[in-house]
Amino acid sequence: MKNIPTTTASLTIALVVTVMTSNQSTAQTTAQPAVQQASAGTLDNSPAQLAKAFLTAVQQGDHTVPKALLHPNVKWHQPGKHRFAGLKVSSAAVFQMVGAMSEASTKTLRLAEVKSITVHGNQVACLINWKAVMEGGGGVLDVDNIDVYTIQDGKIVEARIFSADLAQEDNFWGW
Repeated sequence: MKNIPTTTASLTIALVVTVMTSNQSTAQTTAQPAVQQASAGTLDNSPAQLAKAFLTAVQQGDHTVPKALLHPNVKWHQPGKHRFAGLKVSSAAVFQMVGAMSEASTKTLRLAEVKSITVHGNQVACLINWKAVMEGGGGVLDVDNIDVYTIQDGKIVEARIFSADLAQEDNFWGW
């Protein structure tokens, strides 16, 4: 590997992206059937399918599937020093955070792209891109994240979010 990053965050992201890229062909599955199955209540419980269904529903603005896939006592680790950062310990707290983020970004926050999904046991690492714009010159958010979901019994029980540019997120979301 050439040009190995020197910071811990960059090294972690480079390592995960390298692993994700090398495993992408074996972990990729189609998301659309999983979302349709989730709506019908017959979702394939494989970690990759659950993560794809969750993220596809988020992209489409479908709140039903994420509510069905997040465990009521999910532990959601949102990184940073901004007003939305910190540990959330229920699906209700996660939805409250996301709703507040949507309002703060004047409803422009969107999951723009799911770049890669890879699986290791019951954990799923997802390389995704978020975008948002603050009206009135408040800034632009365009950041890659790696979300690592732990899945048990067909539910996301834990989410650890890693940001490629935490300073951008902190500046965008503010206090």
